Amino acid sequence: MNNEHYPGDAIDWNGVKYSTILSTEATGGKMSIVDSLSPVGSGPPRHVHEREDEIFVIVTGRCKFWLEGEELSRGPGETVFIPRGSEHTFQIVGDVPCRHLVILTPGGFEGFFTEMAAGQYSVATDMPAIMEAAGRHHLRFTGPPLAID
Repeated sequence: MNNEHYPGDAIDWNGVKYSTILSTEATGGKMSIVDSLSPVGSGPPRHVHEREDEIFVIVTGRCKFWLEGEELSRGPGETVFIPRGSEHTFQIVGDVPCRHLVILTPGGFEGFFTEMAAGQYSVATDMPAIMEAAGRHHLRFTGPPLAID
């Protein structure tokens, strides 16, 4: 991935880079913004955030979303709003990495990314540890990732 314009303080979880650009502490807990750079083909298992509304703002690349049974495709300058409690997932598609901002309200979920990067957990082999951290961050897994196109 080209990191030429990516923040130097980014953490890396299995090739996905995350940089918190607005912290929960800076907003008194009201929100956080995470800048994410994700390789083609990456994406999480289907899941639900019990606490947070989530907004994706696509900066570069393309992202396919699955939201409550509906498939959406978004590219640069486009957004997706995922209300808390909504089952969803996404996958980076196309031929270039996807840089996107993830706006979380309230803030705090960015701690999950920090934990995952610190442990370098793999969805394929470390689900017990991932699920334990997910529980602390009010995240519930509900199904597999999207199939790779």
